[in-house]
Amino acid sequence: MKHFITITLARADQGARIAVIAGAALMIVIVSVQVVMRYVFNESLDWADEVSRLAFVTTIFLAIPLGIPDGTHVGIEMLVSRFPERIHAFTLRIMSLLAAGMMMVVCYTSIVVASVTWSERLGSLDLTSSVFFLPVAIGAAHSALHLLKMSIWAPEPAK
Repeated sequence: MKHFITITLARADQGARIAVIAGAALMIVIVSVQVVMRYVFNESLDWADEVSRLAFVTTIFLAIPLGIPDGTHVGIEMLVSRFPERIHAFTLRIMSLLAAGMMMVVCYTSIVVASVTWSERLGSLDLTSSVFFLPVAIGAAHSALHLLKMSIWAPEPAK
């Protein structure tokens, strides 16, 4: 079971990495073109701000779960790192479980807000404004899965 979950999360991570790279590249291209259009041609692309903002939101929220397994997110370990190994591992599991619960709440709430705002349209695109909540829901669900895995199979504490 652990092997299946590890493989599934590795594939989800790879998909998220590709989406993050594509989102960042799209954002860079759109903002660069928009700058050239404004300052060289004195024109503007109406849709550029919304698309680059959507690319930014997607990039950020899909990248969050990628740092969880490595422990690269900011954490305060001043007290916990001094615990004996068994207590440290137990604390890591409990905190991972609580964080997974929080991510599930974020996922659920973003789905609810997306469904409530589904009829609202973006100003320059014929697209629902709820598209901004979809990467939040996906990133929160992906994060919750990583955190649940960590709460069941705690990684070795860093020395």
